[in-house]
This record gives sequence, C-alpha cells and structure tokens, in this order.
Amino acid sequence: MSYLEYNVKTVPAGLRKVLYVNWALVLLLCAVAGVGFLMLYSVAGGTVERWAEPQMKRFALGMAAMFFVAFIPIWFWRNMAALAYGVSVMLLVGVEFFGSVGMGAQRWIDLGFFRLQPSELTKITLVMILAAYYDWLDIRHVSRPQFVTIPLILILLPTFLVLRQPDLGTALLLIAGGGIVMFVAGVHWLYFAAVIGLGAGLVTAVFLSRGTGWQLLKDYQYRRIDTFLDPASDPLGAGYHITQSKIALGSGGWTGRGFMQGTQSRLNFLPEKHTDFIFTTLAEEFGFVGGISLLALYVLIVAFCVASALQNRDRFAALLTIGIAATFFLFFALNMSMVMGLAPVVGVPLPLVSYGGSAMLVLLVAFGLVQSAHIHRPRGR
Repeated sequence: MSYLEYNVKTVPAGLRKVLYVNWALVLLLCAVAGVGFLMLYSVAGGTVERWAEPQMKRFALGMAAMFFVAFIPIWFWRNMAALAYGVSVMLLVGVEFFGSVGMGAQRWIDLGFFRLQPSELTKITLVMILAAYYDWLDIRHVSRPQFVTIPLILILLPTFLVLRQPDLGTALLLIAGGGIVMFVAGVHWLYFAAVIGLGAGLVTAVFLSRGTGWQLLKDYQYRRIDTFLDPASDPLGAGYHITQSKIALGSGGWTGRGFMQGTQSRLNFLPEKHTDFIFTTLAEEFGFVGGISLLALYVLIVAFCVASALQNRDRFAALLTIGIAATFFLFFALNMSMVMGLAPVVGVPLPLVSYGGSAMLVLLVAFGLVQSAHIHRPRGR
C-alpha cells in the first residue's frame, strides 16, 4: 500500500468516497458541457434564455444525479441491472402506444414536465445487463453457442423496438455498444466475423429491396443513404443538411471566423444548428483548432474510463465502465462523422454539447455508474 492510499484509508468512509472520485473525469465533463453552453449561446444569437439556460439547469441536475449514483456501491447497480433493463424495454413498448411524435418519429413519452426518450436510457441499461450477465457467467462458457444466444436476444429486443420508432442511429448504437461488451467479455472473434458477413448481406438486401413490396427501410432513410453517397444530387432537398454543413466546416478554416461570427448558423442556413449539427457551428466559429480541441476532450474522457476499467479487478465494474466508454465514443464519433459527410445522417446528438434533456441526463447518470465502479473498486490492503 502506498503512503497516499494509507492516508486516504485513515479518513472517515463518507469523506473517503469523495477523495476516491475521479475528479479529472468530472472536470473533463464540465469542460465539454461548458463548450456546449457557449455554442448554444452563440446559435441563439447571444441570448441565454432560449437554449443555454435550460441546458445549464439540466446539466446541474445531471451532475447531482451523477454524484448520487456514484456514492452508491457498485454491487447495488449489479443487482439492479435486470430491473433497469426490464423497465427500459417496457418504456420502449410504451412508446408504441403512448409515445408523442416529433419530426416524423415516435420516440418520446410526455411526462408533462419532461419528455423522456426511453431509447437513450436503453443504451445504458443494455450495457448494465450485459456486464451483469458476463460477471455471472463462467469465463470458460462465454463463447459457447447457448451462452452467446442470450446476450444476442438482450441486444436485438430493444433494437427491434427502437427501429419501429423509427430511429436507425440509436439502433446502430445499441448493436455496436452491445457487441463491444461481448467482445471485451471474451466472446470468440469468429462470431463477430459471422455478424459482419450477415451485415454485408443485409446491406445488400436493403439496396435490393428498395421500391419493392418488402422494402426494408423507410423512404426517408433511403434518401439519407442517397444523400450520403452523393449530396450534390439534391442540394436543396435531401442533400441540403450535409451540403450546408460542409460549407460551414470549410469556411471555418484553421482558426474560425470568430465567436458568434459564423454566417451559416447566424443566417439560419444550417439546419438543426442547436442539436445534431452543433459541431459544424463550433468548427465554423473556432475552426480546425476548436474542433480538434473538443475531440481531444472527448478522447481524454474515454481514456480515463478505459484506464479506470483496466485498474478494476471487479469484472462487472470493468465491463460496465468499458461499455459506457464505448457507447460514449460511438456517440461523438458517429455525430462528427455524420456532419462531415463520412457517415449517413442518422440523427445522433453530440454528447453533452447538443441541446436535449434525456440524452444529457442519461449520459451523466452513466458516468455516475463509471464513478461508482471507480470509487468502490477493490484496493490494496
């Protein structure tokens, strides 16, 4: 035991938890959220009330929830994993019957004071149940077919419900996040090779089904694919979003036009400038330097999570931390790829920066689980 660990263990248990908090991770989360507040102030034309102030209140609530979750022992969250997953699936079913519609999709449950998006919650509860499953399962059995089938069902059930909303972006994140947890848990690589082969076949089927009676995607989803492949084919229609996004990205140059000087966002050429396309506003105003700085903050958050997981001897806690880090990485990687034209536009927000309630609150609760795993990890005697 190091001298520092000895001194920490001499303080009262309650204060010890505070000392064990990964404060570097907390500061990084605050820094990213601060960038979000700044950009929401900018896209609102210099007013706090429209988007920045509500986002600040949500962040404060989310941080309180994060610390509440963090100070509860990790074994409690292991025991709650099945219940949390079951509740999130039931909420997805509830969206089918009671969900409110917005922008052509039925994804929210209106609680009066708050609009809950259950698919955001499912991204985290899926990681929880998979981590709990592989913590329970003998490591020698992880690649046996009968034990691979169970996590596949756990992944595909919410994915099917999310696709019905429809929300292709979140469905892809569920599959990818669940797959990463399975891979880290030790499932043999041949299963993933088979999935990749099936995925290639499915992509082929998607293209072949277009215009037939068994068409696999919605028309607007096909338009998004067309736009991704050739945005210039319809610059004023389906290709408008990505065309304007590329103009904003390119006009920022190395150092940007300056704070609140972005023409694409201020003149309302850029659609969804406060949600899915907020990164392009950042790049236009602060240029390549601003964009790469935000990316560096994101990478540091993932790095701190991975480092915490590698130091954790509790299997559930380590898998949970890796799964949340992977989900977070997929969030910002897909959003940035989307607005740069490297991936189809699938409606994935930029974490902690884009305006939105459910995504921010759920993400901060997820980092509360990461902190719980870090605070309560086994330490040397």
